[in-house]
Amino acid sequence: MISSAQMRAARALLGIDQRELAKLAGVSVPTIQRMEASGGVVRGVVGTLTKVVEALEAAGIELIGNDAPSRGHGRGVRLKALP
Repeated sequence: MISSAQMRAARALLGIDQRELAKLAGVSVPTIQRMEASGGVVRGVVGTLTKVVEALEAAGIELIGNDAPSRGHGRGVRLKALP
């Protein structure tokens, strides 16, 4: 669904800290901290993950999965797969 690296990168693109993301998503700061500290794909309660993803998307973030094309326009970043 979303990786911890995507969460950190999304916050950086928006210029917000963990506290602001928690507020936008309606979750606690420790929840965001746990999500971002996990390695790889974030695991947790589906409802909580959904709130975070929806908050990021409402703020203008497009999450792009592996091998998925971008749906929108505008600037963005994508991590290249290393050989």
